[in-house]
Amino acid sequence: MALSAFKSRFPWWGGDLQTLRDTLRLPKLPPDQGVPVPVRLPCGGALLAFHDPHPKPLALVLLLHGLGGSSDREGLRRMGLALQASGFAVLRLNLRGAGKGRALAPGSYAALCNQDLAPVLAVGRGLAAGKPLVGVGISLGGTILLNACLDPGLNIDGKSCLDALVCTSSPLDLGLCSASIERPRNRIYQHWLVKRLVKQTLEDAVGINEHERHALRKVRTIRDFDEAITAPRWGYSNAAAYYKAASPIHKLSELKVPSLLLQALDDPWVTASTAQRLRDEQTCPSLKVVLTPNGGHNGFHAKGDHPLACWGDRFTAQWLKAVLLDQPFSDRLPID
Repeated sequence: MALSAFKSRFPWWGGDLQTLRDTLRLPKLPPDQGVPVPVRLPCGGALLAFHDPHPKPLALVLLLHGLGGSSDREGLRRMGLALQASGFAVLRLNLRGAGKGRALAPGSYAALCNQDLAPVLAVGRGLAAGKPLVGVGISLGGTILLNACLDPGLNIDGKSCLDALVCTSSPLDLGLCSASIERPRNRIYQHWLVKRLVKQTLEDAVGINEHERHALRKVRTIRDFDEAITAPRWGYSNAAAYYKAASPIHKLSELKVPSLLLQALDDPWVTASTAQRLRDEQTCPSLKVVLTPNGGHNGFHAKGDHPLACWGDRFTAQWLKAVLLDQPFSDRLPID
C-alpha cells in the first residue's frame, strides 16, 4: 500500500515537537536481538556493528546514526525494525567512538571518514551475500554515506560502494548547518548535543590527550567542538577547512547512485534552503529531494503510525523497494 502524504499527528505539531518526540516519549521497542559484528580497522582497533538478519532479504541496509548517536538510539533502532519488517536485513553501525564500540577504537568520527567506512563496506558486501548493499543515514549519518558514495576510491568494479542511499534530515553544507544550530532559539539543542559529544570523547581512555581535555572544558558550541577535536584529529587546519572538505554539496553533481534526501521545511537543526535549491535546480539527476512542510529533524511522526514505524521509516523502506525493484517512484509514493 502506498503512503499518504505526511501529516503531523497529535500532539506532535511543529518542528520542535516532531524533533523531540522520541526524547519526550521513548518508543516501546522489543529487546535488541542484533548480532554483534566487530569490523577491524586498518589502523588498529575496530568498529562495532549489529546485524539484524532477515530470512529472505531483498537487500542489506547499512544504517548509520547521527551526531552524538549510536546503534542503540531509539529512532535508529525503530528505523531498523521497520526495514526488517519490509524485507531487508540491517547492519547498524557504531561510528568510531560511539555507543558500545567506544572501547574498541580510539578517536572520534567525522562527516568525512571514508577510511573507516571502507572495511565496513567490505563486511557489508560479505553479509549481503550477493544481494544489493544499500545505505540509510540519519542526519550526519546520511552526510557520511553521501561522502562515501562520492569517493571513487571506494568504488567496486567501477560502481558506487552502495546500490542505493536514503538520507534523512542530513546536512549537505556543514558550515550552514553549524550556523543554524548556533541560533539562539537552538540553545537547548546545542547544549544537549555538545554534552553528548564531550561525554563520548572523554570516555576514550586511550585516544584523548591533555591538550584535548583542556580544550573540551571551553567547548560551548558544535563549531567549538569541531575546532578543538574533529578538525585536528582528521587532519584539517580548522573547523572551516573541515566543513568545506566534508560538505557533500560541493560534489553532488558527481553522484551516481540512486539517492533520496528526505527533508522537512520546519527542521530546526538543518535549514531546508540547500535541499530546496537542489530540488528546484535539478543539477543532480541521481538525487531525489522530497520536502515535507512539517516533520522537524528526523521526526516525521504522522497519523496512522505503527509503534514500530513512523512515517519516515515507512517512506524510506518503500522508496528503497521501488528503486531495487525498478518501480516508478511517482507511482509508489507521494511527492511534492
